[in-house]
Amino acid sequence: MSDTDDWAERLRANRTEKDEFFAEHPQSPIPPEERDGFDGLDYFEPDPDYRVDATATVHDEPDPVEMETSDGRTVRYERIVTFAFDLDGESYELHGYRQGPGDDTIFVPFRDKTTGQQTYEGGRYMELEPEGELADGDEVTVDFNLAYSPFCAFSETFACPYPPEENWLETVVPAGERTE
Repeated sequence: MSDTDDWAERLRANRTEKDEFFAEHPQSPIPPEERDGFDGLDYFEPDPDYRVDATATVHDEPDPVEMETSDGRTVRYERIVTFAFDLDGESYELHGYRQGPGDDTIFVPFRDKTTGQQTYEGGRYMELEPEGELADGDEVTVDFNLAYSPFCAFSETFACPYPPEENWLETVVPAGERTE
């Protein structure tokens, strides 16, 4: 099996696991009365072209960024890193955020040309967990096949931050979770 086949197989296994969580777990964002009819999330087919190598630029003095949420509040994140990458022959940037010191996960909310069409109208999320501290020039894999809809896409009991305008991609990213 090639690396790509292996990667696609792992991706499909993760998706199956998530579908089971959504269908059965008490903390699922699917309202309890809808879980019996839930037969899995919709996904774009795994596509290695949307698994890109990005170059990190670390922000030593993180800038605060206010993000509006689905319930009308505002939450503050820190912009800690910028990822530069090529997709479909064009160059793009996405910013990564964290809520505060000690948060090792890099939160990458984004919108693209599928937003509100084939994907959730509020945008999608990715989370990156690089090993160790990121340094300027580090190569990081950004895998849009792992892009997911926030819990507020399934239930109004959840409040989710909307991607800030600086993370709106002017291209189509047909990878990850979709709405139909």
